[in-house]
Amino acid sequence: MPKRILQGIIVSDKGEKTVVVNVERTFLHPLLKKIVRRTKRYHAHDENNSFNVGETVSIQECPPKSKLKRWEVVDRVKA
Repeated sequence: MPKRILQGIIVSDKGEKTVVVNVERTFLHPLLKKIVRRTKRYHAHDENNSFNVGETVSIQECPPKSKLKRWEVVDRVKA
């Protein structure tokens, strides 16, 4: 089964080897037929603490690394 890859913006890098990534998705509301935006925050593993707040990154699923971390940062996305 392939691993999911998501893109988002880092909103926190205060944890040791951890960043919090805000991922936004859009979808069409089934009844109102309007475009709706929803965001979700993922805790992702950053081995070298090399990413900072405000950067757009790709994250990928991985086996659990801690209580909250099930994702790891793959690379920066060119803006």
